[in-house]
Amino acid sequence: MSDSPSFFALFVNLQNRPVLLVGAGVVAERKALALLKAGARIQVVAQELSERFVCWQEEGTIEYLGKEFSPELLAPVYLAVAATDDEALNQRVFAAAEARSKLCNVVDSPAHCSYITPAVIDRHPLQVAISSGGTAPVLARLWRERIERILPQHIGRVASFVEKWRQEVRRTLKTLAKRRYFWEEIFVGPLSGTIEVGNEERADQIMRETLLQAQINQKKKPLGEVVLVGAGPGDAGLLTLKALQAIQAADVVLYDALVSPEVLELVRRDADRVNVGKRAGAHHVIQENTNALMVKLAKEGKRVVRLKGGDPFVFGRGGEEAQVLTAEGILYRVVPGVSAALGATAYAGIPLTHRELAHSAILISGHGTEDHDANDWQALAKSQQTLVIYMGTLKATVIQEQLVAHGRDASTPVAIISRGTTAAQEVRLGVLSDLAQLATEVPRPALIVIGEVVSLQKQLAWFQQTQEPIVEAVAV
Repeated sequence: MSDSPSFFALFVNLQNRPVLLVGAGVVAERKALALLKAGARIQVVAQELSERFVCWQEEGTIEYLGKEFSPELLAPVYLAVAATDDEALNQRVFAAAEARSKLCNVVDSPAHCSYITPAVIDRHPLQVAISSGGTAPVLARLWRERIERILPQHIGRVASFVEKWRQEVRRTLKTLAKRRYFWEEIFVGPLSGTIEVGNEERADQIMRETLLQAQINQKKKPLGEVVLVGAGPGDAGLLTLKALQAIQAADVVLYDALVSPEVLELVRRDADRVNVGKRAGAHHVIQENTNALMVKLAKEGKRVVRLKGGDPFVFGRGGEEAQVLTAEGILYRVVPGVSAALGATAYAGIPLTHRELAHSAILISGHGTEDHDANDWQALAKSQQTLVIYMGTLKATVIQEQLVAHGRDASTPVAIISRGTTAAQEVRLGVLSDLAQLATEVPRPALIVIGEVVSLQKQLAWFQQTQEPIVEAVAV
């Protein structure tokens, strides 16, 4: 875990505000240029002024306060920057600023910064800032360059153009949701291209026509929808593009306990988030209440995302929810996700099939395994197939007994994967005769994998190579 501080991202209005800059060399010049662009009044302290600083002084662009820094100089300024090659002086500036509750940035010293300046893509008035918290500035710069290439040069002109329409849109469309829908339609429509070619008269016409249509539509009963979205097994990088688009557009997100915090971080900030998660053996929201809430919100005209760990239609009860929505006449669509059986096993280095070891893979739920007639154990116990069991750790004893009783070799390799695809992933290895004991040692959620392919895990493990080795049970 990194010891670097977490920074709160914000943009600061420095227009006509005094800023103290300690230093006047090449590095300080770069800081001064950015501060001047933001409209700051720069007060400089330095033993010697560079040629550029001398020019700025003669032009009246900066105010030179002299050679020596003293803490009293911080009193009237909004923030401070220390950009000298004297480390002791830089730290003294930072300490003085801290004592006076003034924001201070010491160049190339994240430990002595109460604020940092990010890598910025400037399409005034639109700005995109990227920061690594001072830990990897080159990485932030590289990503700035990537985004710079795909962000249209004219997008700032689009932002400036719509500013004059904001108050009229606010007067015409009475709710935040209606205004958001309006602006989303505007920004994905032809307005941007019209402004790019300089046809502002046509752009005004597009705004008038779209706003008039939105005004007519707001008198109608809004139509909501539900999107059943698979969040994958945990790693936010496994979200599909459609899943990301859905959670970014949602008014309300009803999410499961299996949805990782990293995925939830990608939900639009002003969307309502409701935890309807269920965990084995814990208090939970019953499915009927989740169904009712989903229907209620959609009928209120909301864009609802039902966000599920893994895939909605693989032990996610998405089919049941789709039936409810169909019965209620509510529009819905499904965005598949990477199921845990695919994601967690891949991250653990266990292929579900292998030409020499497994010709098939079977996915089952651990729920109901106490009923010996609920599964065809004879079929499940066949060799050279991979058995993947969701939610099975509480029923591990029954699973072990039934598979062995129906012919599966007690020495068949098994793995239990906890919190698969995340940084906290754990893989426990053993054999079938160990399964009941292994299941008591792992945190949930966990996935059980039984089959000859598990024997490849040590050879094929690729994830978490820099972390502690996996825990392996020893058969006795």
